[in-house]
Amino acid sequence: MITPVLPTYARAPLSFVEGEGPWLKTEDGTRYLDMGAGIAVASLGHAHPRLVEALETQARRLWHTSNLYEIPNQTRLAEMLIESSFADTVFFTNSGTEATEAAVKMARKYHSVKETGRFEIITFNGSFHGRTLGMISAAGAEKLTKGFGPLLPGFVHVDYGDDAALHAAINERTAAIMVEPVQGEGGIVPIPDEALRALRTLCDEQGILLIYDEIQCGMGRTGKLFAHEWSGATPDIMAVAKGIGGGFPLGACLATEEAASGMVAGTHGTTYGGNPLACAVGCAVMEVMGEDGFLENVSRVAGHMRQGLDSLVARYPDVFELVRGSGLMIGVKCVVPNMDVVNAGYDHKLLTVPGGDNVIRILPPLNITTDDVDEALRRLEGAAADISGRAA
Repeated sequence: MITPVLPTYARAPLSFVEGEGPWLKTEDGTRYLDMGAGIAVASLGHAHPRLVEALETQARRLWHTSNLYEIPNQTRLAEMLIESSFADTVFFTNSGTEATEAAVKMARKYHSVKETGRFEIITFNGSFHGRTLGMISAAGAEKLTKGFGPLLPGFVHVDYGDDAALHAAINERTAAIMVEPVQGEGGIVPIPDEALRALRTLCDEQGILLIYDEIQCGMGRTGKLFAHEWSGATPDIMAVAKGIGGGFPLGACLATEEAASGMVAGTHGTTYGGNPLACAVGCAVMEVMGEDGFLENVSRVAGHMRQGLDSLVARYPDVFELVRGSGLMIGVKCVVPNMDVVNAGYDHKLLTVPGGDNVIRILPPLNITTDDVDEALRRLEGAAADISGRAA
């Protein structure tokens, strides 16, 4: 049957019309506690007053001119990102997949200009970098690629943690290694700090670029503005999106001056990317996250949540197996099918997000209170009790 919207999503039978903070409301006024934040996008919750004000103010002035002209908000946001990161320059996009596409193009262009002959990008199995043809080729998983071949060449996939395979994959064609410091869609799998530092050393030794995909794990999600900061191992290029716009479509590719040296006028572009509306909201997000104590509070609340989740795992071992993650990017691996837990959560007016490796993802707004965390834990316990009761 033909539907108005292409049926590519397995949607839950829920529709929300209003939101405030970590809460969403249906047409009939039923409130749901949102612990998914639009898959880590609503980083400051729903209808945050600072973001609403920034968007409304800009909307009354100017929406779009294109990148044929200077965009003051874009310059300001770029300067804020540069001041807060390893980067020297920023390219703005509308989405995460566009940011990773820009990162791959940048790496290949760098080696083209340097005439090294390098073009291959090494990625890790279990990764997710977006749904364009290029980025499903980068990830390589059959669930993403089946039916869409032939895939784009130039990507080499290795298992994370298999150092022998990684070293064997590096050759005279290798241009870059691309990795998520915390795998998101793959099931909230943090890459150890020492592993990121080892990748940085390896790339330096081999003359190849290091690309981080921080689309889901960046923008304060782990208690640092960027997840890799915990390791001290900076990349040459980094893709961010999701939380940077707080709900407004926005992404960015950050890079050092050296890594971006091949990206001159005409090499890349976008019509909407970095438009005045998106960048006005992005600036507001950066201002809020830059306030004293904001990121420290993310870590504090995350510790409180982690303690509560560990207790749930201990009390419901027939439902939950373990908790892992970093900051407010948490994965709870399930014993039962993860969608059983997600669906039971709906019954208790709680929203979580399924992920790989039979995980439910907990990705609440970064400014969530401990009281709301406690309420989420109570509702998740109710869901677990329902499942455990049925199993008995």
